[in-house]
Amino acid sequence: TERQVFMAGSSFGTIFRITTWGESHGPSIGVVVDGCPAGLFLSEEDIQMQLNRRRPGQSRYSTPRNEADRVHILSGIFEGRTTGTPIAMEVINETQRSKDYSEIANSYRPGHADYTFDQKYGFRDYRGGGRSSGRETIGRVAGGAVAMKLLEQLGISITAYASSIGPVTANTFCPGEIDNNPFHLPDAEAAAMAQKYVDRMMEEKESSGGVIECRIMGVPAGLGDPVFEKLDANLAKAVMSIGAVKGVEIGDGFAVASACGSENNDNFKIENDRIVKSTNHAGGILGGISDGSDIVLRAAVKPTPSIAKTQSTVNKSNEEIEISIHGRHDPIIVPRAVVVVESMVALTLVDMLFMSMTSKMDDIIDFFKK
Repeated sequence: TERQVFMAGSSFGTIFRITTWGESHGPSIGVVVDGCPAGLFLSEEDIQMQLNRRRPGQSRYSTPRNEADRVHILSGIFEGRTTGTPIAMEVINETQRSKDYSEIANSYRPGHADYTFDQKYGFRDYRGGGRSSGRETIGRVAGGAVAMKLLEQLGISITAYASSIGPVTANTFCPGEIDNNPFHLPDAEAAAMAQKYVDRMMEEKESSGGVIECRIMGVPAGLGDPVFEKLDANLAKAVMSIGAVKGVEIGDGFAVASACGSENNDNFKIENDRIVKSTNHAGGILGGISDGSDIVLRAAVKPTPSIAKTQSTVNKSNEEIEISIHGRHDPIIVPRAVVVVESMVALTLVDMLFMSMTSKMDDIIDFFKK
């Protein structure tokens, strides 16, 4: 049989599909979006609004790499609307400082993909991590912005925020507070405590992690498949594909392991002539299919691996050495990753919505007999 060998996967989606490209310290970085229907009103400002949310240099808690991250739409738009053809978008890298990485060209940074890249390819772009850099998420956010515009037309909204920073957890949920602090916590008191914690970590040449929670509202019941293409499975894969994410849970997540059946089950009831649930421990998904409730997921984000604190590692000559990371790095990834989580969720939802359009024969007949 013919054997197909693929290089590193840079495409995501089946019908609504993105392919990201570019390296952290290359000339530019971007994305191609395929499968977007014609007629969607879309502008560079729509994309830029989302890119600005992940842009570096906006607070002392993000990398000082000062990039404008200005997007340019190269194809797929005419007179302000999508044409149905591939949408190509590019962001120019303007302030690369590759010399910052010359010291680690022959050593393996703890917590990074340096060693695994060498083992897979026998060669790596050590300047900022190349494709494994967080800067790759520019393409995800640009593609996600298109998906979000599509979801707006269907009344589906996505809101992500930090539910915890290190040991500090938000105890209240105030949507208006999310954009009022640099950590995107929905709790002003928790944000003040988080600031003290992250400041202390920075003084100690350390970094911080946290949890991002995402709420999806307006998804109709019936989205997703019951076996391998479960909605929760695909959401988990999408969010886990973000480099800094090390865990994903849906609904009550790991807490279900200590609950009993009557506590974990969501009872059904009739409300305004509609079937609804009394609770939402399942996080809006049952049997891999949306149940019409809000979908709730959480992502555990690791501390930034690039820290100035001295660490032990090895080099390509198999020598044990000590290393401290220099350059421009985020002391905490969580705030800039909030929009990346939203983007991956949006891309997943649009793709699965499009795939669900052929679930019922009646829907196909209705569409083609109009």
